[in-house]
Amino acid sequence: MNFILYIISYPFLWLLSRLPIRVLYIISDFFYFLLYYVVGYRKKVVKNNLKLVFPSKRDSEIEQLSKQFFRHLTDLMIESIKSFSISEKEILKRYKYKNPELINNLAKQGKSIALVGAHKANWEWIVSLPFVLDIDVYGSYTKLANPYFEKKIKKARSRFGFIGIKTSETVKKIHLNNLKKKQGLYILLSDQSPMVHKSHYWKEFFGVKVPIHTGAEMLAKKYNFAVVYYNTIKIKRGYYESEFTLITDTPKDYEKFKIMDEYLSITEKVIKEQPAYYLWSHKRFKHKDKYDQWLNSRKK
Repeated sequence: MNFILYIISYPFLWLLSRLPIRVLYIISDFFYFLLYYVVGYRKKVVKNNLKLVFPSKRDSEIEQLSKQFFRHLTDLMIESIKSFSISEKEILKRYKYKNPELINNLAKQGKSIALVGAHKANWEWIVSLPFVLDIDVYGSYTKLANPYFEKKIKKARSRFGFIGIKTSETVKKIHLNNLKKKQGLYILLSDQSPMVHKSHYWKEFFGVKVPIHTGAEMLAKKYNFAVVYYNTIKIKRGYYESEFTLITDTPKDYEKFKIMDEYLSITEKVIKEQPAYYLWSHKRFKHKDKYDQWLNSRKK
């Protein structure tokens, strides 16, 4: 069944990716109408998240932000499909890096890097990062149920030198590279919600206490990685710019979870600057009422 689904849908997706991007955005407009007005995909989740995070905004403002988000979401879907065939020239024209020298200077000092960020703007086109860096770039991905699609998507993402690692194998890969004294930059998006029983730390995010992914800090301290934040802004439709900010190149000097506190502070700031382009369809706050339950479980 997986193979049948693959041979039916993949040729269509590949041909779609070959269309000029201006044509793809017309298709995106259609999908926006379908998703928002007909299907109503996670509309309630998006609006509830926006109301929770921006309690002072009027209903009309929440509605406007919601529409802007869904327009961006369908653009992101189309841009992800475009990744199958986008050229080096086009992706570098549309996805620029403001200060890659910050990372390259760290690499020259022999540092490996934990690159942290959020699901904001376009994180799919960061596969072009190897074009501007002098260090191997690794990114975690969730294994797909369909092995044929997984193989094709992994191949598409690696066309520019990006090295994909299954999420379940990320720590193992980092450990092996460290044993071999092999430098690397590891993209560790840390803004989504961990499972309650696997969480080690809770912190207020937009005023709501939620569990926090702490893997980036733990790995940085264990292997003495520099921690760099990357923020991508949307310049206009189909055009983005990423900027890097050093959080620390001496992670062991930080008290426990202080790196994650800094990460969360920056993430709040950059989301407020372009609120429509954050991934509000994810249930980031689904565990907001479970802190006491988690705390009691830790005492047993």
